Amino acid sequence: MGRIASVDFARAAEIALDGVASRAQLLGAGIAPATMSRRSRPGGPWRRLLPGVYLLGRGEPTRRQQVRAALLYAGEPSAVTGIEAARRHGVQRLPEDGRVHVLVPHESHVSSRDFLLVERTRRAVSVQSRDGIPVAAPPRCLVDAARRLSRLDEVRALLADAVQRSICGVDDLVAEVTCQGLPGAALPRLVLAEVADGVRSAAEAWARSLVYRSGRVPQPRWNVAVRTREGRLLAVVDAWWDEVALAWQIDSREFHLDPAGYDRTLRRQSALAAAGVIVVHTVPSRLRADSSAVLEEIISAYWQASRRKPRPDVQATPWP
Repeated sequence: MGRIASVDFARAAEIALDGVASRAQLLGAGIAPATMSRRSRPGGPWRRLLPGVYLLGRGEPTRRQQVRAALLYAGEPSAVTGIEAARRHGVQRLPEDGRVHVLVPHESHVSSRDFLLVERTRRAVSVQSRDGIPVAAPPRCLVDAARRLSRLDEVRALLADAVQRSICGVDDLVAEVTCQGLPGAALPRLVLAEVADGVRSAAEAWARSLVYRSGRVPQPRWNVAVRTREGRLLAVVDAWWDEVALAWQIDSREFHLDPAGYDRTLRRQSALAAAGVIVVHTVPSRLRADSSAVLEEIISAYWQASRRKPRPDVQATPWP
């Protein structure tokens, strides 16, 4: 009997994905239900991660093992969505979330529990494989993640990062928000309006809001490349008033999505000054702590720039 049992356990280890197996898989390997129960007791060699899903080993499960357990419990067809799926697509500006968000067909009877968040859907899900894990396509998983966030800056970071890394386009995200028609879409819609304007960071979004609310200066363009008439790049600026050649830089590595790009921008500030461009520098903390003073600085710089004759001979194009 001992030899047969060891063969059964070897077979179980072979069929387990990432060290995780379902009750049905273990039964197929010849493991009796009583054996599963005994081995997954406290102090035993296995752990039960979800009902009918076992980690064939001791210790804490890895994130991948939790994801695998969630998919086994949800059954087929199911796919990971939300923050976990966004991470697997390459999005980096993500809040912490210990849950595994999984999409299942609307008729499924699986419910959320423990670290598993189940969402039923009537819509067909476009599924892609990322390192052997079925995940919802970027527009779906990003909007699913954004709908469940309560902080505006987290939604800004999530969606702006995905767009700037070319993981997903703004039009695709807008179409997804419109198509879903689900609760929680207000923040994603607001952020997508900002991103469509060229905003690429939380701090830039604060700056945009400050200018829009004031109504005291025209609206700038966001994230543009300032060039000479010959096309030579001078700098990439956060905000740009083309009619007066005024630039606004939000000076912080922490809030920019591309620190290397930020360094390159700093090195080009002298080129802007040499071309006659006025540049206002603001650190993100002042946008919230001293917003009135920041606005007055922008207004003063705008009118100073407007009085120069002739306007500096530069041009601006979208970036990237």
